[in-house]
Amino acid sequence: MTDMAVSPHARRLTATEVADYEETGYVKNLPVLDTDGIRELQRGFSALLEKVPDTVDVYRINNWHKANRWFYELSQTAAILDYVEDILGPDFDMWGGSIFLKYPQDGTVVPFHQDASYWPLEPRVNVTVWLAVFDTDADNGCMRIVPGSHRQGQLNHGQVPGTPDWNKMAPDERTKSKYVLWQQVDPESFTDDQVVDMDLKAGEMSLHDDALIHGSGANGSTDRIRAGITFRYIPTEVVCDLSVWPNFEVYPCRGVDEHCHNPVGKVPTGNGYPTAFNQLSSEFE
Repeated sequence: MTDMAVSPHARRLTATEVADYEETGYVKNLPVLDTDGIRELQRGFSALLEKVPDTVDVYRINNWHKANRWFYELSQTAAILDYVEDILGPDFDMWGGSIFLKYPQDGTVVPFHQDASYWPLEPRVNVTVWLAVFDTDADNGCMRIVPGSHRQGQLNHGQVPGTPDWNKMAPDERTKSKYVLWQQVDPESFTDDQVVDMDLKAGEMSLHDDALIHGSGANGSTDRIRAGITFRYIPTEVVCDLSVWPNFEVYPCRGVDEHCHNPVGKVPTGNGYPTAFNQLSSEFE
């Protein structure tokens, strides 16, 4: 089991934070790891990157939890699950895990969007954890969100100008695009003064709702890596449309699954890496 030193300030969400999450769609700056834990997180993250060949773009693959034992165990950290449980309740699963990385002067852009528009999940109840590996802020391209936008429901998404459907692009074409998503919400649906920076210190995390409008800009810094790990959790009553995502799998975290709607993935025993979107757990050790 991955054993990282948890911050002495790690805790449960307060009633005010839960209410704020329901109202704004997010909560940030939640302590998870202490100084030693942060160092281990950074070492483990570097080890992940070293495994991936140059031909694979870590920003454009997912499901690390299916391929890598270290990553999977990190997703099960009690301090992280405590925060998630305070939002989702006692019975929930994990289904997604990704890496987000922008090197200094990296022009990669994530257009403003709602995650729910990409996911065939019903009901649309999902909490995403964003765990900061290094400090992240506006200078190095942190995530930016529109508070309260999750209460607008599902918004129409249009094509990012000049960007083809990313799922239909050849792998070598994907790596040339400065965008990692091909859809965006109408830019007129919010104003610049509504946007909030999700600045986090290393070892801190945020939570956000799957309908929250969010995106990120380029890393304009000269010497600061922007790196984070996301985990995605759903209550056990959520159902995935397997005709759309046939390789969808869940990993029980806490409580009891009385519904058994979704296939359960195999926990990895090795420390491999994914090479494409939405691979099956059976493809890895």
